[in-house]
Amino acid sequence: MKRTGAWLSSFSRLTPLAKRRLTILVVAIACLCAPDLAGAHGDPASDYLLTQNVFLPSTTKIDHNEVTRLSVLLREADQSHFRIRVAVILSPFDLGTAFSLFGKPEKYAQFLGLELASGYRGRLLVVMPSGYGYSVNGDPNPNASAVLKKLPPPGKDATKEVDAAILAVQRLAAAEGHRLPTPKVSGSTSRDRLTIAAAATAGIALIAAIVLYRRRSGPTGT
Repeated sequence: MKRTGAWLSSFSRLTPLAKRRLTILVVAIACLCAPDLAGAHGDPASDYLLTQNVFLPSTTKIDHNEVTRLSVLLREADQSHFRIRVAVILSPFDLGTAFSLFGKPEKYAQFLGLELASGYRGRLLVVMPSGYGYSVNGDPNPNASAVLKKLPPPGKDATKEVDAAILAVQRLAAAEGHRLPTPKVSGSTSRDRLTIAAAATAGIALIAAIVLYRRRSGPTGT
C-alpha cells in the first residue's frame, strides 16, 4: 500500500503531457503482457507473429532497407494470395523457452506453426543461420522443404538472413505459381519507417523477456 501511495504521489506531480505518455506506455505494456497472463508459451515469435508478418532478432542491427524490402514483399505476397509469415532467428535468445530448437529450423517451424494455430494457420517460413524451415498450420510440406533445401544457409548475419528470407519467399511462391518480383525501396521515408519498426520490435522482445523472467523467478505457489 505504501508503494502504491508513493507511486500515485509521484504520478500526480508529473506534467499533463508526461502523464499522458506514461499512461500510453502502461497501456501498451499491459496489452503486450496479456498473452502471458493468458498462458503464453515463452516463445517471443509465437506472440509477435499472431498480428505481424515478420519476427526479427532484437539483439543486433539489421540493414533497414533489407527489412523494408522483406516487408514490401510480404505485402505483395498477401495481395497475390500467397499469404506467408516469416520468423528470422539469429540466436537461441530469439526462441525464448524453445531455445533447444535452435539449429533445427524444420522442427521449430512445426513447433511455431502449432503455437500460432489459435490465430494463424497459414504458411510459415523460419530462417536460421543453418538453414530454413517451413510449415502450414504446424504441418511440414515436402514440396516446400525440397525448394528450401536448394538454397544455401544464410549464416550468422541477421541482414543476410533477411536477404535469404526474401529469396526463400520468392522461390516458395514460384513453386505454387505466384511470381513475386524483387522489391525495391529507396529514400529516407523507408529508413524512418524501419527505424520505428525496429524500435518497436526491440521493445516488444524486451518486454517479452521481462515477462518470461518474472514468470520463471516468481513464486510457484502461496
